[in-house]
Amino acid sequence: MTSSSYVLAGQDSELERLRLQSRVWEPSGQHLLDEIGSGQGLRVLDVGCGAMCWLRLLSKWVGPSGQVVGTDIDDAMLSAADSFVAEQSLRNVALIKDDIFATDLEPASFDLVHGRFQLSLGRPAEQMAAYVRLVRPGGTVVVEDVNPNSWQYVPKAPSLAELINLIRQVFAQLGLGDPSVVQLDMFRDAGIVIDARTEVIALPPGHPYQRLPLQFAKGLHAPLEAIAGADELARLEREAEQELQDPGRWGVTFTLFQTWGRRPS
Repeated sequence: MTSSSYVLAGQDSELERLRLQSRVWEPSGQHLLDEIGSGQGLRVLDVGCGAMCWLRLLSKWVGPSGQVVGTDIDDAMLSAADSFVAEQSLRNVALIKDDIFATDLEPASFDLVHGRFQLSLGRPAEQMAAYVRLVRPGGTVVVEDVNPNSWQYVPKAPSLAELINLIRQVFAQLGLGDPSVVQLDMFRDAGIVIDARTEVIALPPGHPYQRLPLQFAKGLHAPLEAIAGADELARLEREAEQELQDPGRWGVTFTLFQTWGRRPS
């Protein structure tokens, strides 16, 4: 990604959100790697690695004889990833500052290229083209992104629902849209036959990931205020906090849409 394309880059609150998100979705990443098969000895790339969990997953997947390269354009994210790699003793992981739109990485030098929650940051067709250039013929491209239609609360939470709707409007205005809509077409346009799977997670009462709309609202305060107005946004945030206090309220995440396939030989 480019730093300008990531509207939340560099914020401490965003780093905390990404760490939590990484933990929540890590089992889904393992399920995906299990579907792909053995990765022992492979050289793999994780684009936008600041969220961290995929570095651990890939490190284990490729084993001691393999190599994982993690890239990010944001210094704060790379610093966090570097600390994570050291804490986890991931000796087969190397971190590089790199812009996927102007990458210095060697073409066709990876057996697998992975990007999670990257397409929504803009210029998705260019991102896919870069992934295809970087993976060797016969190698695997993996893309994970979201479809927000399942994102909800049970019982219904009107203020949280309205906050989610406003967040979706902001991302639409920024040209970020619903990334899962374009994933299949991009693989097809690249001549890649794909496999796909989806996951949705039920969040029990009190789970910290239920706070995701409020975390987004903090990071996107200015554009949300421009749409809703200061008073209305403050009301929604206040009432959303109250709704989250309901000891019987469950959350349902957005749908994680995972797609992968091999670059033609």
